[in-house]
Amino acid sequence: MGDRVHLPAVAWTLLPVALGILTLLPHSLLGTPAEEEHVGSSALLQRAKRSWVWNQFFVLEEYTGLEPLYIGKLHSDMDKGDGSIKYILTGEGAGTTFTIDDSTGDIHAIQRLDREVKALYILRAQARNRLTDRPLEPESEFIVKIQDINDNEPRFLDGPYQATVPEMSKIGTSVIQLTATDADDPTYGNSARVVYSILEGQPYFSVDAKTGVVRVSLADMDRETRENYTVVIQAKDMGGQLGGLAGTTTVNIMLSDINDNPPMFDQRLYQMSIPESAPVGSVVGRIWAKDRDIGVNAEMKYSIIDGDGRDTFDISTDPTNLFGVITVKKPLNFEIKPSYTLKVEGANTHLDPVFRHRGPFKDVTIVHVSIEDVDEPPLFDSPAYYVELPEDAEIGTMVKTVSARDPDAANNTVRYSIDRSSDPDKYFYIEITSGSLMTVRSLDREEVGWHNITILAMEMNNPTQIASVSVAVRVLDVNDNPPSLMHYLEAYVCENAKAGQLIQTVTAVDPDEPLGGQHFYYSLAPEAVNNPNFTLKDNQDNTAWILTRRGGWSQQDQTVFYLPIFISDNEQPVQSSTSTLTIRVCSCDQEGNVMSCNAEAYSLPASLSRGALIAILACIFVLLVMILLMLSLRTHRKKPYLCDEEENVHENIVRYDDEGGGEEDTEAFDIAAMWNPREAHHHLGKMRQDMLPEIESLSRYVPQACVMGGGSGDSNVHGYVLAKLLEADMDPCAPPYDSLQTYAYEGEGSVAESLSSLQSGASNADHEYDYLNDWGPRFKKLAEMYGVLETNSPPLW
Repeated sequence: MGDRVHLPAVAWTLLPVALGILTLLPHSLLGTPAEEEHVGSSALLQRAKRSWVWNQFFVLEEYTGLEPLYIGKLHSDMDKGDGSIKYILTGEGAGTTFTIDDSTGDIHAIQRLDREVKALYILRAQARNRLTDRPLEPESEFIVKIQDINDNEPRFLDGPYQATVPEMSKIGTSVIQLTATDADDPTYGNSARVVYSILEGQPYFSVDAKTGVVRVSLADMDRETRENYTVVIQAKDMGGQLGGLAGTTTVNIMLSDINDNPPMFDQRLYQMSIPESAPVGSVVGRIWAKDRDIGVNAEMKYSIIDGDGRDTFDISTDPTNLFGVITVKKPLNFEIKPSYTLKVEGANTHLDPVFRHRGPFKDVTIVHVSIEDVDEPPLFDSPAYYVELPEDAEIGTMVKTVSARDPDAANNTVRYSIDRSSDPDKYFYIEITSGSLMTVRSLDREEVGWHNITILAMEMNNPTQIASVSVAVRVLDVNDNPPSLMHYLEAYVCENAKAGQLIQTVTAVDPDEPLGGQHFYYSLAPEAVNNPNFTLKDNQDNTAWILTRRGGWSQQDQTVFYLPIFISDNEQPVQSSTSTLTIRVCSCDQEGNVMSCNAEAYSLPASLSRGALIAILACIFVLLVMILLMLSLRTHRKKPYLCDEEENVHENIVRYDDEGGGEEDTEAFDIAAMWNPREAHHHLGKMRQDMLPEIESLSRYVPQACVMGGGSGDSNVHGYVLAKLLEADMDPCAPPYDSLQTYAYEGEGSVAESLSSLQSGASNADHEYDYLNDWGPRFKKLAEMYGVLETNSPPLW
């Protein structure tokens, strides 16, 4: 922001007064409007004389005083100074920007005025009678113009700027034109007259003071030395005079590249290597002719111009057009040539004619390529072999001798074998050292016409080096199959056939395929030459006719005739065979269609219809179904709850088909054995470690009179049971042991819950068995044995 010019306080005070005196001149001095001439010329109309004093008001912008700025004064000739007239101001800014004293007509600005925001205001004034509010004069319009002061500095609206100029440009080359705008009034004074100057960027660039064009002021500026420059441009108003306001902007200037630098290899000699087993197209290495230029000016084209490897290697430019890529053009062989030398040239593809004098834009280097030795697999003397072999070749016939060698300098011994996947039936064998391929089975062209054998060659010293070659063996045809009749081995003759009638045309087939094609000869077998019934005619086109020699055929005389036919081919050795043609005598209609032959015995009787046959079959089917149903009912058994696979020794459910007699059954168990008191002995010395005996808790529920008494048989039985129970509790080896068992119908899902005895001895408290009474009739006996009995209950035994 530049400095603003401030007028002295006296000038600010006198200026509005002078403007008001100039503007508020008597209306008669400014001329009389035409409409008022009519008022003066005709007194009859009694029209009031217009006495407005009006003109344009001028006021300076940016007033900074504390009091409202005085603009001017409105006055009517009808105003006598007694306050009867009221002045009214309307229009743009009335009441907000401008106010008027309705008694004196003084106009003031109550807001700061800015010409750059609004240059003029259009206002309307009117004089009215204060008491009646009647207009004393017509409404009139006047203008308040805002005069400019230099309060705005020049501005670069689009800055900062970016510009580009080619390197090595001449002095005076235009770079960019800048334009600064000044919001001040260009028609008033020098407030908007801008002058340009450069503050930063000398001596490389300069600026035109009037036009703002930035130009090159230093010759031969090199991008490769310095690429970016920052230039500061100033725009100052008031024609650049002292006290003017100024604005600045920045211009970032970049030198664009031109092809003014030749390429250059960073090495005079490149050393590269590649294995001899590398396939064609493999990359050997890359070279780079560096260029200080960039973009298209640095793009290169490489070529091999000399050397003994021009036919073996090739060079191309990579996708960036900067590097040269050397590749293999032909197969390599260390044993033939271990190294190559290449002379490579790199040249720019885009040249600038202006700078051709700077010298050839290309460079040359030497590339030495070394071939690395690789242990290669054996190499056959032929890429493939083809052999023809007759199918009657004897076993052991040598088919072909293949040969392979080690291409390396070591020349290791090679051993041969057959890839058995190519000869699964093992028709051939190869000698491991000589490579002689022989047959070990008889060949049959009609079975397998081609054999594609894969021979493997392996180095003795390095079994991983294996090569393979294909041997195609074509089996040649030999006439080793006799011809035979095709399709028709049975014919018929009608009973009404006459002598010389054709009954059948026969043809033959032969699996052999002679070069000249098949040709068969037909004749009757020697034993049938004088056959009185039929004769044969060879048609010499590989077919023959069977003709009758007589008429009068009858099924009652003979139903079947057998005619032996002799067939031979024309190849050497000649093969022949005899085929028998069966001829049946049939009844025919007048047109020769067969009505019946001797096969009538196997046909259905004429009286048996198709419906009757279906009924018979249906009856047989129903009978079979009934038999199967009866067998299934007899073998039907009820499946157990648990499968045999799920059973174990701890949880078995045994089912018997017969049911005992209960208490009345005296034959199933001899209860007399329980009456022997000598069996009631106690092994008190044995104590179980895992469970305390529960004999006391058990006996608590049994009446003691029954236990101690010895007079009744019931008491003896009761004592015996208690003794056995105590013995089982004291014996650690006696089952059942305390173990966790799984039962299908007990546990949390059962009314009885768990029946396991685990942790039963964890508490010394007696068990309560009263819940057995809630289990139903099936547990009634147990409830009586272990439950608490009433005092008047009879003994259990």
